[in-house]
Amino acid sequence: MSINLAKGQKIDLTKNNSSLEKIFLGLNWGMIESKGFFGGTSKKSVDLDASCAVFDENKKLLNIVYFGKLKNPNGSIQHSGDDLTGDSDGDDGLDNEIIAVDLKSLPKEATQIIFILNSFQGQDFATIPFARIRIFEGSFSRVDNVIANFDIANDEKFSGYVSMIMGKLYKTDGEWKFSAIGEPTQDKKLQDSVNTAKDNFL
Repeated sequence: MSINLAKGQKIDLTKNNSSLEKIFLGLNWGMIESKGFFGGTSKKSVDLDASCAVFDENKKLLNIVYFGKLKNPNGSIQHSGDDLTGDSDGDDGLDNEIIAVDLKSLPKEATQIIFILNSFQGQDFATIPFARIRIFEGSFSRVDNVIANFDIANDEKFSGYVSMIMGKLYKTDGEWKFSAIGEPTQDKKLQDSVNTAKDNFL
């Protein structure tokens, strides 16, 4: 049974599930639909970007995985690729971008992974239909078990923002946990968001 994550909520990923090796963070959203002056509707593409920044225990940045760099050096973190439009015909239930993390293969020095969401074209999160995040087990093409959901489309606090810190994977006492951060930021670019995450959430 999945958990609907609230800001600040933490969940254990491996403590009661020692067989958990890979987790996936999926991001889903739709095109913006608007009505014309003379009736009818038009749709505008939305380019949301899911990224992650990997740090060691001393807050040193090790890697950034994003649409321009789809995996880290040893391949333990992989990005599904850039989606430039969003769903065109309503919510199809599938994720537009996915980041996979192989917990067993991560470099030993990697102890914290921050997940970041940016609106590439500067479109306000409040205008983007059914945007949501889910943490799950499975593969890039299959969802076996949804661990947690994080609804961003229906939260007024994201209105007026184009960047947010989604959450953090972190290792403590040998166990991996996930913290739902859900904090909008004033940043416009990914590197600025990474710096904000480092300063405030590590």
